[in-house]
Amino acid sequence: MYCGTCLRDNALAAALLRRGHDVLLAPIYTPTTTDEANVSQSKVLLGGVSVFLQQHVPILRHTPAFLDWVWDSTPVLKLASKRQIKVDPAVLGEMTVSMLKGLDGFQSKEIRKMLRWLDHLPRFEAINLPFTLLISLAKPLKETLGVPVACTMAGEEIFLENLQEPWKSQSLDLIRKRIGDVDVYIAVSDYCARFMATYLGIPPDRIRTVPIGITLDDHQPSPARTSPPYTIGFFARIAPEKGLHVLAEAYRRLVRRPGVPPTRLLAAGYLLDEHRDYLKAIQTRMTEWGLADRFQYAGAPDRAGKLALLREMDVMSVPVTYDEPKGLTLLEAMASGRPVVVPDRGSFNEIVTRTGGGVLVPPDDPDALADALLALLTDRTRAAALGQAGIEGVRRFHSIDVMATEAESVFRSLC
Repeated sequence: MYCGTCLRDNALAAALLRRGHDVLLAPIYTPTTTDEANVSQSKVLLGGVSVFLQQHVPILRHTPAFLDWVWDSTPVLKLASKRQIKVDPAVLGEMTVSMLKGLDGFQSKEIRKMLRWLDHLPRFEAINLPFTLLISLAKPLKETLGVPVACTMAGEEIFLENLQEPWKSQSLDLIRKRIGDVDVYIAVSDYCARFMATYLGIPPDRIRTVPIGITLDDHQPSPARTSPPYTIGFFARIAPEKGLHVLAEAYRRLVRRPGVPPTRLLAAGYLLDEHRDYLKAIQTRMTEWGLADRFQYAGAPDRAGKLALLREMDVMSVPVTYDEPKGLTLLEAMASGRPVVVPDRGSFNEIVTRTGGGVLVPPDDPDALADALLALLTDRTRAAALGQAGIEGVRRFHSIDVMATEAESVFRSLC
């Protein structure tokens, strides 16, 4: 799975390394997967299999650390990842709470192993945790290594909100009690900064926004097509919250509009086993509507395949059903010169407003989405103008260099 957070963190680490900084990108739980050159180190901290076993097998919490080498090995962790072990928050509540207890939780042996390993490395000037679900590590890291700690926030509230009780309340309480352990919080969007300040009770002056950025070197925008058939695209993880079902319903309504040119609906993105029935239900509905030959699921492509798919699209829409804090897929589409039509919510609002590369529509409204898509399919001059604005806007506000410069400022203030 190409995780948006992993893509963002890897791209940032690579950019900082190119600028001459000494950066160690350490995977947590499992090795990271990216669609660019992976700059993370091979050793995985808090190995996911060990963390899981120590949650459920008490004796393993006390065995010597050298006995864990099998579970901590890269082949085992990669195998666990490929088997698509569920990360459903509805069933991971107890382990989430245990991790948030830090050295008082069931995974204290794993945390101590991590601290010993880090303590033998050359001294850091700052440490950046990837999300607040690991906030329990901040205090031990500061006490052991004597360095300030930053914490990035990039959408963990989606996981927290889906925890069952009492785990949800306990998790939020543990995070809020540890807010003071972190020196500065990094938000990936202005929306994320505002929301998390209220959601977790973080003082706004402790939050810095580092807008998400993407690598633009291999994006090759192509001119907007001026004759049909046109392709409406969807590129995101295939899951209910990403809204492919909303786009399918909007497409059904679109093709009934008078004056609509010939079109097709092209979807791509990672598909978990647990969401195969979701995709199948959409395919069934498209067949019932007589649109089966106009819908294609193109799988989960690598980077070259992704960029080629984006160039196939004439307009892209990811009608998420929640307040998305990142919006990485919007930036990728706009960098390829493709206008986007997305709901007016979360970070999507600020990205589209800032870049001028798309159209905002009311959330969860298939008719409004269909109307906006039709407008761009029939007014190709406007579509081309939005596409060009997106290209320029991403380069100005959301390139990897912009993100790296902002991150440098944050880390410099810590050091």
